[in-house]
Amino acid sequence: MNPDNPQKFFDQKICRTEAETIAAAREFAAALPPDSTIALHGDLGAGKTTFVRGLAEAFGVDEQITSPSFNIYTIYEGRERQLIHMDAYRLPSPAATEGLMLEEFMRTPWCWAVEWAENLGDFLPADAIHISIEALGNGARLLKIVR
Repeated sequence: MNPDNPQKFFDQKICRTEAETIAAAREFAAALPPDSTIALHGDLGAGKTTFVRGLAEAFGVDEQITSPSFNIYTIYEGRERQLIHMDAYRLPSPAATEGLMLEEFMRTPWCWAVEWAENLGDFLPADAIHISIEALGNGARLLKIVR
């Protein structure tokens, strides 16, 4: 794995269990440069929050990770990095992102993991790493870097 380029970690990977998805996210997190944005795409229940749990483990977050559906985002302070976990599903518009004042709370090194990232439009950084997560059935998931 090349720690300077996490996109080289996998083009696609099949995880057969939730534990494998978490492990893949932990390994992926180890390759992320400081101040990274991960845009997560996938249907409801595909495993986006499960992937974020793996990131949180890698960053040394001791809190339980749940989807921030109603409060839009949650900030976790890890031993290795700050994790900003956002669920953009309920944002009324991409412009609503500005009113959240995320930049005011980000402390380097951070990772901004965005579920339903397509709802942010142009407010998503151009260098965001896009990961598609697809449920394959029987608990299996396909993780794919989208270029």
